[in-house]
Amino acid sequence: MSISPAHWERGDGEDAVDIQADGRVLEGGHLRFVIDRVGRVSDDDYEAFAVLLPDGHVVGTDNRALGFVGLSNATPPFAEHAWLSLQSDGRVLFYEPNGDRSPLGKWTGCNGPSRRSCTLVTQIFAVRNFRMVPTNGPTFGVGVGVGVGF
Repeated sequence: MSISPAHWERGDGEDAVDIQADGRVLEGGHLRFVIDRVGRVSDDDYEAFAVLLPDGHVVGTDNRALGFVGLSNATPPFAEHAWLSLQSDGRVLFYEPNGDRSPLGKWTGCNGPSRRSCTLVTQIFAVRNFRMVPTNGPTFGVGVGVGVGF
């Protein structure tokens, strides 16, 4: 996985996210986690809490499913359809369970080989901020720090 500097302006009062060339991921200037070229995701103490497997699955500690990451889209854990996508112009779209699309800001610096890194970072933040709510079918609601333990 290629890593290069990128910036995600999330809007709606959310702090911006930056990927640095060394894989450090900052939110509002604060280190949140680190990604590396083999797909490991580590906390600020460099303890791995997730890994992007070659087949696209993201697995957390204790084999916890954290979804699937493709080149430009990602699915939540245990779902078949994408819940977010990174458009060719850098826009991030979140797909609501009812089919509506919600904008989640815009990435710059994510074209070419580093695109999957940006999609992985977007997925880690999405898993952190959203949780599955038990109903008749899967839906998503806002949560706090759910899923990745940081």
